[in-house]
Amino acid sequence: MTDQPTTTPAEPAPAPRRSGFSPRRAMKKMDPVAAERQGRITLLAFKRLGSERAIAFLNGHDEALGGRPLDLAIASEDGLDAVERAIDARLGGGSAA
Repeated sequence: MTDQPTTTPAEPAPAPRRSGFSPRRAMKKMDPVAAERQGRITLLAFKRLGSERAIAFLNGHDEALGGRPLDLAIASEDGLDAVERAIDARLGGGSAA
């Protein structure tokens, strides 16, 4: 027998916690023109509909538009115009065509 104390191997350190988000380098940067349209439609919707109604409208599927208003507004100027008209129609100020 030896006089040295018996040691057990140290337990490995726990793995670092990872969030559910992707690293920034893996995310594609939004086109500046699309980002500008996103900002425009978001501000317009918040001003005209109020925050809760704007969030629900922009993020929900709209049958008349055939998709999610925020996606349509970001995709093109025509989509942005259509979403603006849909917001006006919700306020009784125009048609959603």
